Amino acid sequence: MSAVEPRLVLATRNQGKLRELRELLRGKIEGLDVDTQVIDAAAAGAPDVPETGVTFEENSLLKARAVAEATGLPAIADDSGLAVDVLGGAPGIFSARWAGAHGDDAANLELLLAQLADIGPEHRGAAFICAAALAVPGGGDAVERGELRGTLLASPRGAGGFGYDPVLQPLGEERSCAELTGEEKNAISHRGQAFRALLPSIVRILRDGALPGR
Repeated sequence: MSAVEPRLVLATRNQGKLRELRELLRGKIEGLDVDTQVIDAAAAGAPDVPETGVTFEENSLLKARAVAEATGLPAIADDSGLAVDVLGGAPGIFSARWAGAHGDDAANLELLLAQLADIGPEHRGAAFICAAALAVPGGGDAVERGELRGTLLASPRGAGGFGYDPVLQPLGEERSCAELTGEEKNAISHRGQAFRALLPSIVRILRDGALPGR
């Protein structure tokens, strides 16, 4: 860990998510060095938190509150996933473990595409959904939601991003999320929307030590 004291923990071990948050915060908060002071759960020594909630919002709050209490630092957590229209919103909160093993992107993609093999383009609507929560030690939290609508492709395209990015083509785009640059993706993504909505609360807590309205 850097000699510079961390100021904010992202409750994840996913380096893609950490990179996205750092880029969103870069230059937004005076005196915050995002590369050393915005850290992930592993760097903070935070425990894994079971996702026992039944909604994205519940899971994000569970993780943020637990990591804030464990580390003594403000914590941000998100729960996100893919909601497919013809699957009734599945995989939803089970997106990261749709094929069984948590975080096996290739297996998750393979299973999802097999399930939709006979579904025509006009019925392949889907959305990435994210709920992002901010919690502070001792109590106080905020949660925001973002959504990115699109169409599921028949096969993966692009080498960027992670998770289901290679198979979701955002509305109005000709590329998959995995073919967008990081900057382009952050500008429209579900996680970018939710994190940007949290920015006023993040700035307030890092500057004043309190959430808005407290």
